[in-house]
Amino acid sequence: MSTPDFLQILEGFHRANVLVLGDVMLDRFIHGSVERISPEAPIPVLAIERANDMLGGAANVARNIATLGARVDLIGVVGADDGAGQLAEQLAALPTIKPHLIADKSRPTTLKTRYVAERHQVLRTDVESREPLTDAVAARVLERFTEVLKTVDAVILSDYGKGVLSDAVVSAAIAAGRAAHKPILVDPKSKSLLKYRGATALTPNRRELQAACGHECARNEDVVAGARQVLASGVCDALVVTRGPDGMSVVSSTSATHIPTVAREVFDVSGAGDTAVATLALALVGGADLENAARLANVAAGIVVGKYGTATVTSGELVARLDQSEDHPKHFTLDRVGELVTRWRAQGLKVAFTNGCFDLLHPGHISLVNQARRSADRLVVGLNSDLSVRRLKGRGRPVQGEVARATVLASLKAVDAVVIFEDDTPLALIDALRPDVLVKGADYRVETVVGAELVIGRGGRVVLAELVPEQSTTNTIERISAASAS
Repeated sequence: MSTPDFLQILEGFHRANVLVLGDVMLDRFIHGSVERISPEAPIPVLAIERANDMLGGAANVARNIATLGARVDLIGVVGADDGAGQLAEQLAALPTIKPHLIADKSRPTTLKTRYVAERHQVLRTDVESREPLTDAVAARVLERFTEVLKTVDAVILSDYGKGVLSDAVVSAAIAAGRAAHKPILVDPKSKSLLKYRGATALTPNRRELQAACGHECARNEDVVAGARQVLASGVCDALVVTRGPDGMSVVSSTSATHIPTVAREVFDVSGAGDTAVATLALALVGGADLENAARLANVAAGIVVGKYGTATVTSGELVARLDQSEDHPKHFTLDRVGELVTRWRAQGLKVAFTNGCFDLLHPGHISLVNQARRSADRLVVGLNSDLSVRRLKGRGRPVQGEVARATVLASLKAVDAVVIFEDDTPLALIDALRPDVLVKGADYRVETVVGAELVIGRGGRVVLAELVPEQSTTNTIERISAASAS
């Protein structure tokens, strides 16, 4: 599959809806510094400086799907405790996730707390229950699963061994998914993979495959032999084995493909499997076969291991990593666009910046971009991600996904670089790029333009571009709706 084909798959991510069922958890990171050893025991003393919570387990799979621009229904079980509230608060910040969290007073919300000094973990503590769900709670989970299944394109079972995906729940969920003709992907944790019988594909890591087949799986041929041993038991149609620095292997009963890693630097492997299975599901929904879906998932995993903590990847980052040729030279990550701006400045060129959602490109957008380009020698356009647009504009937006919007913007002669940002405002982007000119429409005042104070404080200027009357994406959508209704 060529890069344009992969880009077409990515463009469809924002139309997908995936159901994730599994062990939701909260990942807590407590950061500090160690300067001495305790006088009470030979252990380091961590001076705590800050703490932050992140979605973990099945919730992190959902988070990955959301940051890739798709919608996701998340079904999980939490306790009646503070952890459940904190988990709900984290999910509320992601409007494309629809949580279905079932409270069970008999068990705690799973909480993993990592104590980190200078980016090195010194201790991890877990609050959890590994007991299977009671029959009553399992029935509620499956009832919700059956209801939601009708509206989704694919299913992911995210098993972290915390009791939600018991044999009975897994069997019933897979049976319902197959009856509804939905692809079912499983990220397994059970030593016996037989509990997942009927799944479309399993995504074990090398260690999990070794536990299932009973022998070392270091070499390609060992992985194929182990995978086919699993496949011979009729568990699933194929295995996508994640192998860390050795990439991925896609194995069916008749073929095997080994995909080398694309990771450039590895800082943290936390959540890489979540990223891989999320991307795999979305690529399958978008029309890719399993091998090419795995290639895209491999790229995503290679990006996320270069980040710290339980991280995610965006479709914009995937575009930038895939899009290395001169055929599409305008898709950039923040790092790449920063390098580009540095080179332009070394050449004595002035850089302008403007931003927006640019959902359905119209004459008003073209006018803004052209005026912005005339204000300087080069123009960088900041583009709100799909998740950001959904937070700002509400349900039904964006009409076009971030990859499609970036592709259209990059095709404009006036645009020299496009960078997709996740925040609701471009303030951090403006601070990083330090543009000479900041351009917004004349419906703003200089003092209300985000980043104006930064730009002016550094000797730059703010330009308010003339507006084209009656041109907006909202108006366009309203006209289309009116025409359809008539």
